[in-house]
Formats: sequence, C-alpha cells, structure tokens
Amino acid sequence: MRRGILWAACAVAAIICGPGARAEAQFKLRASVDTSLSHARTQSVADYLKKVQERSGGRIETELFHSGQLYRDRDVVKALRQGSVEMAAPGNWVLTGLVPDADVFQLPIFFGQLASVAYGAADGKIGQLVDTQFQQKLQVKILGRWLPLGYQNCYATSKPIKSFDDWAGMKIRNSGGAGQSLRAKFFGAIPNLTAWPDVPLALSQGTFDGLCSTDESLASAKLWEAGVKYGFEDHEFIGFYVPMISDRFYRQLPADLQKIVVDTWQENIETYRKNMETAQEEAHRTLEKNGVQFFSPGLEALSKIRQKMMPTQDDVAKELRLSAPLMSQIKAESGNLSQ
Repeated sequence: MRRGILWAACAVAAIICGPGARAEAQFKLRASVDTSLSHARTQSVADYLKKVQERSGGRIETELFHSGQLYRDRDVVKALRQGSVEMAAPGNWVLTGLVPDADVFQLPIFFGQLASVAYGAADGKIGQLVDTQFQQKLQVKILGRWLPLGYQNCYATSKPIKSFDDWAGMKIRNSGGAGQSLRAKFFGAIPNLTAWPDVPLALSQGTFDGLCSTDESLASAKLWEAGVKYGFEDHEFIGFYVPMISDRFYRQLPADLQKIVVDTWQENIETYRKNMETAQEEAHRTLEKNGVQFFSPGLEALSKIRQKMMPTQDDVAKELRLSAPLMSQIKAESGNLSQ
C-alpha cells in the first residue's frame, strides 16, 4: 500500500509539474473522485490525466481532486452538468437513480459469477445499451470500457459471517442502488445506505454491523481500525467505475483533442484493469495481516445460492426498473451468463 501511495502521489505531482504543463493550456480538465489517494481508482484516473496532459502538449491542463475534496460520487453527475468539474468515474451503483439499467449487475444471474462473465457483459452489448443511456440521460461522453472495482463481498465487525444464514438480522451498509438492498433483504439482513467518506466513523460508532464493499476499498481506508474483523467472500457482484467527461466540455474540444481524451483511456484500460485486480489481491493480504479473518463459501455453494435466487429475477428486474431492451439482451445471452 505504501508503494501505491507513492505511485499515486507521483502521478498527481506529474499532472501539475509534468512537461505538458509548460505549454499554454487552452482547456482545463478537472477530475473528481471520492476515493483516497492510495485507492487504485484514484491512481488510474491520475495516470490517465497525466497522459492526457502530456499527449496534448499541455493544451489540456488537468487537475485531480480525490477523497471527495470537491464532490462525492453521488453528487458528481450534477457537477458535470453544471460545469463545476469536467471528469468523473462514479460507480455504476450511484447512477441507478438516473439510469436504472446501471443496476444490471444486481440481477441474480450475476451473483457469485466468475469475473470473466461480468467483464464480458460490461464490454459487450449489455454494456453498450447502458452506455447509450448514460450519454443521453447524463449529458456525458463515456470514454470507453469501464474500470472494475472488483468483487463486492461482505464484512463484519463483532459477528463472523461463515454462511449466508449468518446475515439474518444484521444491519449491513451498502453503496447504493435498490439491487443491493434487495439482496440484503433476501438473506434477512437490514440494508443501510451510508456514503463512503462517512463509513469509518459510522463503523466505529456501531451505526451498522457490517458492510458490503471490496478488499481494496477497506484496505485503502484502513477499516480494521474502525472495527472490521471478518470478511465473507460471497462475490455478490463486480462493481464498475464508469469513466465519463462532460459532454459540453467534450464538444468544445477540437477533433484532435477529442481523439486524445478517448484514445488515451482506451489504450490504457487493460493496464488499469490489471492494476485494479492486483490492488485487490494486495489489499486482501493487507487485511489479513491486520487481523481480518476471511471465510469463503466456495464456487459450488455460490452456484447453489444463485440458482435459489434465479426464480426471483423477473421480480428483481421490475423492482430495479430495468428496461425491456436490456432484459431482452440478458435473456439472449443467458446461456453465456449461466456459467
């Protein structure tokens, strides 16, 4: 994690002091994320901004605001529309109020699946359908393929979770979206919605008994210091950060700069994805070193739970207000998704 913090600090410094900054800037590209400087998403965005500034010869001057310094993810889309910031990469789970189809990975068919299944859906026609709605409804330009946060698991403070039955009666924090609340209720838990910057204090005060998040998010926030002692690797879903810039800003750019902001993301997304996966692996080891005990139900148990959940899929889709075209595509790909 120390190497990650140093890498991120260097990347942020390069945005300000790199060779591209010496040219006279024509456009200002400010990016907002609400994760900490050491978080892998923050590092990916920092690297992207550095490369955009350099490749544009300084015509685009970039600046990164992390840790919610400007906006929390749930508020950043409004800021993009108002021109208060030009770039963000909010999690798909905080976009569901504006684009319900962003909650697609909360469907039972994705529960406990291999990462390759989620990636394939996000990169294919399913993701394209959602992207189209993002661009139309949010007035943004999607830069390209989404950045995976990693498997969403369950973590607890005083009570170890060794089976799905242990969820019953626990108050579990989630990051937003009706799908996560529905799943918590399916296992008999009480859903709680708390913004990520407020989680450490809420945990230490006992506002909830556990939370759904990822190893990387917990490690970057050192949540063992806030009381997290147990992890349950149920692979509920893979969340994705959606890279976007203000459509108004994008349209102001000349064609060569439009190409740079899009191509730079597309050319680096595979590296960013690998870095995110590595960060999750390192974070898992960090959590274990700091006393967090993990329990894994295993792929067979996850498959059985998924099959138990599947009869509820149509009802879940209605509750999530998923569109008919999206559900038609899900059904068309159900053979590939049911692994």
